[in-house]
Amino acid sequence: MSVTGPELFSLLHGMGFGAAFLLTYTGGLEALWGLDPDGTPRARSSARLRRLRLAICGMAALAWLTVLTGLYGLYPWYRAEPLAGADLTGFPRAYLLADPTLAAWSTFVADWKAHIACLCPILTTAVAAVVLHYGPRLADQAQIRHALMALLSIAFATAGIAGGLGALLAKVAPIR
Repeated sequence: MSVTGPELFSLLHGMGFGAAFLLTYTGGLEALWGLDPDGTPRARSSARLRRLRLAICGMAALAWLTVLTGLYGLYPWYRAEPLAGADLTGFPRAYLLADPTLAAWSTFVADWKAHIACLCPILTTAVAAVVLHYGPRLADQAQIRHALMALLSIAFATAGIAGGLGALLAKVAPIR
C-alpha cells in the first residue's frame, strides 16, 4: 500500500493540524474556566496565565495551519480540471459534478465546508487577542471569560462541522 503526496498532505491537514486543534479546545476551555472570579491566588498565578496564553495562541496557530493547508494545499488539488477524456476519479470536483446524484457534494458540501472552516481561525485569533490583552484581569471579568468560552465553542463547532464534512467528502471523492 502506498500513499500519494496529496493523500499524505490531506492526512497532515485533517488528522494532524485539525485533530490537534480539536484536542486543544478542551485545554483552552479549562484554562479559561479555571480563572474563577473568587480572587484566589491560584486563579492569578503566572503559571496558569502562561498556560492559558500558550494554549489559546497554540489553538489559533493550529486553526490557521489547518485552514491555510486546506485552502492553499488541498483545495487546488480538489478543483483541478481534467484534460478531455481523462479518468475523472483523479479529479474530485469534476468527478462529483459529472454525476447529477453526486453534484450536491461539490456545489454545496465542499463550498460550504470551505466557508465555515474560515470562521474557526478568525474566532480563535479573536479569543487569543483578548486573552493576551487582558491577561490577569480576566480573573475578575466573568462576562468576558464566558464570552470567550462561547467564541471558543463556536470555533470548535465550526472546526468539527468542517472536519466532518471533509471526512465525508474524502470518502465520496478522495484527493489522490
